[in-house]
Amino acid sequence: MTTTTTTTALAARGVTLAYDGDPVFEGLDLEVETGRVTTFIGANGSGKSTLLKALGRVLRPGSGTVELDGAPIRSLPTREVARRLAILPQKPLTPTATSVRDLVARGRHPHQSMFRPWTAADAAAVDAALAATGMAALADRDAGSLSGGQLQRAWIALVLAQEAPVVLLDEPTTFLDLTHQLDVLRLVRSINRTRGTTVVMVLHDLSLAARYSDRLVVLGRGRVLADGAPWDVLTPEVLRDAFDLDARVVPDPSCGTPLVVPVEPAGDHAPVWVG
Repeated sequence: MTTTTTTTALAARGVTLAYDGDPVFEGLDLEVETGRVTTFIGANGSGKSTLLKALGRVLRPGSGTVELDGAPIRSLPTREVARRLAILPQKPLTPTATSVRDLVARGRHPHQSMFRPWTAADAAAVDAALAATGMAALADRDAGSLSGGQLQRAWIALVLAQEAPVVLLDEPTTFLDLTHQLDVLRLVRSINRTRGTTVVMVLHDLSLAARYSDRLVVLGRGRVLADGAPWDVLTPEVLRDAFDLDARVVPDPSCGTPLVVPVEPAGDHAPVWVG
């Protein structure tokens, strides 16, 4: 008999968070398991991004503790945290007049110091990140000239170059068309599978979250409303409770993961267009 041991990469212990003075969570407890893709979902204003920022040491809890590998994250030196945890915000500010390669190279900053300048290993990490994201051919392009999908890949390449074992992504598919959303999420899944990277994401599309996540955490009303594997979480009851949404949940014909199909209210018909 094989015993599977899980470890905790990140944890919120009794965490209280507020945004613009309004409480979002009080006494929240949550653990993120190592080596899995965990996605936060919930209605607008449910605190998904707020919690992600707290886990990434961007937002300081009013009380409680966030732990990284069992240690209080705020007790760790900033550079050490950056070597162990990477966070990609929802709208990163792209520097002007910066090549894609130079942007991605910024991911190596946590590994450098006065006594450890740029090395061949740093260059190799940047090259590997560009190759993994399909950005090698665009390495010399100005980052500001990229399309939305290309730019998102460049930022993910920066995260890859950082070589942190834990990655936090705040709505990585925002403003992308469906094709590029799929490209980004496939890339995230590949990072998890090939590198063993622990990934925590915030997503809005429930069916895509189910397709590319091991675990879904539904947030709302200042607490965790549901937590578990996609088929355990995306039920009509949870969707009604968390999103005020009447929906059916059926197997995705492409991959068998939950597919959320909203139900039209009785007697509600789409308008007929007369050309």
